[in-house]
This record gives sequence, C-alpha cells and structure tokens, in this order.
Amino acid sequence: MNLPGHWTASPWRRSLVAALAGALPMFAFPAPALWWFAYVALVPWILLVRSAPTGKRAAYDGWFGGLGFMLAVHHWLLPSLHVFTVVIAALLGALWAPWGVLVRRFLAGRASAGRIAASLLVLPSGWLMVELVRSWQGLGGPWGMIGSSQWQVSPALRLASVGGVWLLSFLVVAVNVAVAVLVAVREARVPAVAGLVATAAVTSAVWVWSPRPDVDGRVRIAVVQPGIVDGAGSAEKRFAREEALTRRLAGQDLDLVVWGESSVGYDLADRPDLAQRLASLSRTTGTDILVNVDARRSDRPGIYKSSVLVGPDGPTGDRYDKMRLVPFGEYIPARSLLGWATSVGKAAGEDRRRGSAQVVMDVGGGLRVGPMVCFESAFPDMSRNLAKDGAQVLIAQSSTSSFQHSWAPEQHASIAALRAAETGRPMVHATLTGVSAVYGPSGERVGSWLGTEASTAAVYDVPLARGVTPYVRLGAWPVYTAVLVLLVLGGVEGVRGLRRRRSVPAPLVPPARTVHESPVRPGR
Repeated sequence: MNLPGHWTASPWRRSLVAALAGALPMFAFPAPALWWFAYVALVPWILLVRSAPTGKRAAYDGWFGGLGFMLAVHHWLLPSLHVFTVVIAALLGALWAPWGVLVRRFLAGRASAGRIAASLLVLPSGWLMVELVRSWQGLGGPWGMIGSSQWQVSPALRLASVGGVWLLSFLVVAVNVAVAVLVAVREARVPAVAGLVATAAVTSAVWVWSPRPDVDGRVRIAVVQPGIVDGAGSAEKRFAREEALTRRLAGQDLDLVVWGESSVGYDLADRPDLAQRLASLSRTTGTDILVNVDARRSDRPGIYKSSVLVGPDGPTGDRYDKMRLVPFGEYIPARSLLGWATSVGKAAGEDRRRGSAQVVMDVGGGLRVGPMVCFESAFPDMSRNLAKDGAQVLIAQSSTSSFQHSWAPEQHASIAALRAAETGRPMVHATLTGVSAVYGPSGERVGSWLGTEASTAAVYDVPLARGVTPYVRLGAWPVYTAVLVLLVLGGVEGVRGLRRRRSVPAPLVPPARTVHESPVRPGR
C-alpha cells in the first residue's frame, strides 16, 4: 500500500504531509487524552516514509515529521516564543531524519519476513535514541515522550514500574510498526501478527509477575492552589491569598502543606515579616509548609527557584534549588548567540541560577519528601534518584499560568502519574493556578484534580508504599537495550558492506601497447 501520488508528488507538499502526519500523536496526550490513539498515530507517518523514493527523501520525511511532532506537543509555547517555537521544532525535528532512513531501510518495497521481524526491534530502538537525545535539558527536555501518553492505563503503568516511560515508548512504537506492516505489506503479515501477539504476551506477563508496591500507611497532605492573581503587587496579593487558604486547614491533622512554584516572590532572609507569617501558619496548621521562593538570593548572587521548608519557628534550613531550568523560559542557551529571542517573545531577560544537588527533606513524623520544581517532573531520572535516596513522597511544585488556557496544565499534571508508577512512590503535583493532582504509588489518581478555574486548598489522604520497583533498581535498561540493538545493526551493515566490496570483481585491464623504437611510416 502506498499513499496517493498526488499528495506527495511535490517535495514541498510531501513535506507538509509529513509534518501533519508527525503531529497526529498530540491527540493521545491531554487534554484530548485519547491514549488508545497512540498505538496507530504513527502509522500514516511510517507509511509515508516507507514510500520515499530515496534514502535522502526518507530523511526529509523523518525531519519534517519530527518538526510536526515537536510543534504539536509544544504548541502552547507559541504565544510566548512566537516564531522561535517553529525554529526550535525544526532543529529538534532533525533528530528524526536518521529514523526516517531506518524506516525506509526495513519497510520499503517487498520487505522480507526477516526484515519485518528486525524492524520491530530496530525502529522502536531508533525512536528511543531520539527521545534520549532530546531529553537532554539543553535541548528542551523530555516533554511529550510518546510513552507518557499512557499515564491513565493501569497495565501501562505496571510496565512503567519495570522499564520506565522508556519501555512504554518502545511498546507504542513497536505496535505502530506492526500495524503499518499489516496495512501495507501483505506478504509480511505473519511476522507482524506474531509481533503483536508477542507484545501482548509480554505485557500480560509483566502485569501478572511484576511486583506491586506494598501500601504501608497513609499521610495527609494539603495542596494550596491560589489561582490567577493579576495586577500591581501580584506577589503580595498571591501570598495573602495563599495565607488565607492555608488558615482554613487548621485542625485537619495534616502531615504537610504544599504551595506551588513561585508561591513566594521574595527571599525570606530579606523579608523576615513573610517568614514570621509562614511560621504562624505552620503553628496554626500543626505541620510544616513547603513553599517555593522565586527571588534573588541574599546570600549569593543571582535569582533562584527554591523549595523551602518552613516550620513553627521559621525556615528549617531545608532548601532545594532548582537544577534543570526551562530553556528560554528561565534561561537562554548561548545567550550571546540566541539572546535575540527576548525580542520576539517572552524569553527570560535574566538567566536563573542552578542548584547543585537534589535534596530529600525530613518534614517531621518520620516522613521524607523529595521536591522537584515544575519542569523537573518530566525527567524520569530525577524522581528515580529521589526514590533511591529514601524519599517516601515525591513533590513537584509547578506553575503553568502563562499557558493557562492551553493543553499544557493537563499534560504536565499527567506526567506525575508516570513518575509515581516508575518509582512506587506517591507523587503530589502542586501548582499555583492548576492543574494540581495527586497520584498513589501505582500511578493511580488520588482524589480529584484541581482544575485551572479553582482557587482552593484541598487535603489528600496519600498512601505510602515500601519496596523498590525494577525501574528504580535497574534504571533505563530499555535505552541500553536499544543502544545494543543499534550497535549490532551497525556491525551487521558494516560486515555486509565489506563483503559487497570484496565480491566486486576487479576491472579488466587491457594489454599494454607495444612501443616500437622505429615505427614504420606509410609510404616509406
């Protein structure tokens, strides 16, 4: 099966079709959250790349499809970064160019059963390499990993506890490849069906045999979400609203109160009055309060975003400075080169400073929590490190108020379900303006989401769990496996190329002419 020729006759039209095909997976993420669509969303893109007449055209199809994918899952950045969003998407989309070449290499033409079987390993492995590279914080981080679209599917969450979101991405791409083969390559439908059956069997085995978190007690954690606060003096107004909402929590036998990202706009050492008001709130609620300070530090140069724990006597000294900053939102990479981004959008006018290490905090009563700030909840390794260091509850303090009416708040809240399932630790996602959410140690939702219209304080009974998940113990082993698969592929292709060169016969050399010392001229 090939796509209609009039769709792809023109290179530019073909590139547009590739970008549209690459954008389709966005509907599997919140807010649409059509999780089942992820398993077929890549099929049109794969079919297009498969039909590429040359390897170079397949690379372009991969590139433009990647552009469409990145632009779709980051579309909510357009009001802030404007045209620069397209530039970033185009640069990152180039990561899919090699993947496009692999798709054509294994699926083009009358692919053999062996090639189809190999494609079910190679193509998901190639996709994982793209997700690995773009997960580097300097390239934007792992937002929109295709496996994270499965955040509300219980069997998928069980798989995440074994291999993290990486295993889910591998699974989703493998199913898409098998479906594309079923649609397009009649001669190879047997290995495609076998691949689907094997995937179902492995998933079922993991569902049955993977360890479940052992629930061991509960804690009561309150989330304070003040909602939108605009106008002059918004930092003071926001603090006052958070203060009023927190006072309503008095007498509710709490273990911790969590405020969102940038909930305090001043360094507490510079504003002892705010520190005293927070200490008063701690005494009123009978528990510590985890706030987030977004301000210039008094004890060192620069602006930091910091999780700060406050007890009945004031700040306890427990502090975590955000380590992984949002490119362009909190700093500009290579500012001397890309600083012009501030003139076309809402890019950071001054770079925030980074923290140097993750922190696990003791909030009293033996409860240990691991804070992250906003964007950091998208990084699987950060929550894994906190779980290894003894955190019983993971906490993300976030703010997506700049993207309030987009799909970003829902998508950000959904990521926490994956982090909880991966680590076997409950996770609290507390925001300023929604969506706030809490998940149990298996990734199951606890209570209700606090939507973008809510201004309230909510209390959650959060289950605790013991034990260590395979993902926490083993790490991102699907990535290591993918690297091995691609190395083996490279070795096999190298050997084949060497054999082809050796099998080519040497060109025949005509005999040399005899040189006469005294040539006989005609007529002599």
